[in-house]
Amino acid sequence: MPDRLSPLDVSFLYMETPTTAMHVGGVATFQPPEGGFDYERLVELIAQRITLVPRYRQKVRSIPGRIANPVWVDDEDFDVAYHVRRSALPKPGTPAQLRELVARLQSRQLDRNRPLWEIYLVEGLEGGQVGIVTKTHHAMVDGISAVDIGTVILDLTPTPREVPDDDWIPERSPSSASLMVGAVTDLVRRPSQALDTARSAVVDARATVGKITTIAGGVLASARTMARPAPDSPLNVPIGEQRRFGMAATSLDGYKRVRKAHGGTVNDVVLATVTGALRTWLLTRGETVTPSTTIRAMVPVSVRVDDQSGQLGNRVSSYFVDLPVGEINPVMRLRQVSAAMRAHKDSGQAVGADALVQLTGFAPPTIHALAARAASGFTRRLFNLVVTNVPGPQFPLYAAGARMLEMYPVVPLAKGQAVSIGLTSYDGGVYYGLNADRDAMPDIDVLAGCLEESLAELVATVER
Repeated sequence: MPDRLSPLDVSFLYMETPTTAMHVGGVATFQPPEGGFDYERLVELIAQRITLVPRYRQKVRSIPGRIANPVWVDDEDFDVAYHVRRSALPKPGTPAQLRELVARLQSRQLDRNRPLWEIYLVEGLEGGQVGIVTKTHHAMVDGISAVDIGTVILDLTPTPREVPDDDWIPERSPSSASLMVGAVTDLVRRPSQALDTARSAVVDARATVGKITTIAGGVLASARTMARPAPDSPLNVPIGEQRRFGMAATSLDGYKRVRKAHGGTVNDVVLATVTGALRTWLLTRGETVTPSTTIRAMVPVSVRVDDQSGQLGNRVSSYFVDLPVGEINPVMRLRQVSAAMRAHKDSGQAVGADALVQLTGFAPPTIHALAARAASGFTRRLFNLVVTNVPGPQFPLYAAGARMLEMYPVVPLAKGQAVSIGLTSYDGGVYYGLNADRDAMPDIDVLAGCLEESLAELVATVER
């Protein structure tokens, strides 16, 4: 019996529109080994590793009449070369050219007739580097055991690890009649399933969003700030189909130094850095900024703890935080952010891991998808932007001997959100990826530069 998509997972198919693509992505740069790293090597690597992620050889099959949610079926015509693509920049490819390419790639929706993922090898970067751009649909982030294809190609050493032999043979695609029988059987076994299906995509989306809101009752009650709508902001506008992408690279050491000197957590320093950047960006736009001006961020926080099996597990909490962009003093901004985050934690009102698994289908390699999933269930009245901070490994990773140098997340936009900010710490660096609407954010590179300046301002208070 094929796996059936959950009501939440299928909602991300039904809610997808030309202006709100429902995939999460990323861009990483690599330094090739002496033997080189080309398209053929990447295809070979993914062909070897895809056995670790069976879902990546399956596609979505709808049920006739939509009497039940779609199912995952093997793609009998699966072609890894279709999903692994190549692109090149004119040498020497600049960071600006890479950002423009990433924006164009992420603007396009995934092909619904095939497995919902793509990887691009980008050649021609400065210094002989190569880039890897990934796209994975939210519908594939469907459980706590989900693993991202971009993760399985990485190794701890330049020598690739051994993986099981791939003896995959696709199962024959079920007939429409058998899909109907399976759907009816499921409805008989679980009558409530009928409530999760709908007569049209719009009704499906609305029904599922309503379900998200019910599950997220703890989220709505978790922050006193939710009693007030989010402040008016140029960050909340109608958006189009096309995107811009901004990148900012910073040093993790700077955040640690500020935390040690002024208290709080590294995540608090990150949010204070974002706050200062947004303040400067608003001023460059000629926006009115008063001492009381705030911007509300939805902040999923990843917390790593020991689980019952003794192995490291992941837990996530989600907060709504009013960032004090009106505060001129960087240390006071940090203290206000720290106080707000501490109040959430001390109140015990934060949403814990179990609730978020219900809400998002959370999986460790796709934590950034969490924010966009949750954001899709809320209205823009509740927050102005999403900020995701995912701690990564503080040691180098490799793909077929190529050392990964930087990794920037691409967090999709919710409806009415002009920009989303994702960041990942990796091997001593903190890397910001800014996904933005092309028309609303022509100055996305200005905001990226403001992030670097904001951190430098905080670090200067330590040096003084």
